[in-house]
Amino acid sequence: MKKLLIIGIFMFASLLIAGCNSGITGDVVADNDDSVKIPLSDLSDTVKFYEYNDDGVKINYFAVLGSDGKPRVAFDACDVCGGSKGYKQVGSDIKCNNCGRVFSIDGLGTKNKGYGCWPSYLPHEVKGNDIIISIDDIKKDRKKFI
Repeated sequence: MKKLLIIGIFMFASLLIAGCNSGITGDVVADNDDSVKIPLSDLSDTVKFYEYNDDGVKINYFAVLGSDGKPRVAFDACDVCGGSKGYKQVGSDIKCNNCGRVFSIDGLGTKNKGYGCWPSYLPHEVKGNDIIISIDDIKKDRKKFI
């Protein structure tokens, strides 16, 4: 039993060190048939990953609070590297699991300015105490996850 516990701890630590696309998987609430909402109270400076299943295609995205307390939302896919690798959090940065480029969390949530690897922009708005994301906007980048 002691050996199994040690092996389990080692495997868990190895996954964290290896930087697998680990993180908290969040649950979103269907605001209506057109959008999902993420309560701001669910967010912190630790990235929270979400998934939208579009007829068997898992479209991944994430949300996190910047150092200014404002939410940053992006697809867990790169404009260049695609969606199969995603990102991981390293301190106050996001790192591409494919090419290794690092981005400040505070800079996320904007469109790519033509500089290559970038967490794909996911339009959203803050209404009251929630982030609202259109399901149509989520589905627009479906091709990155096929």
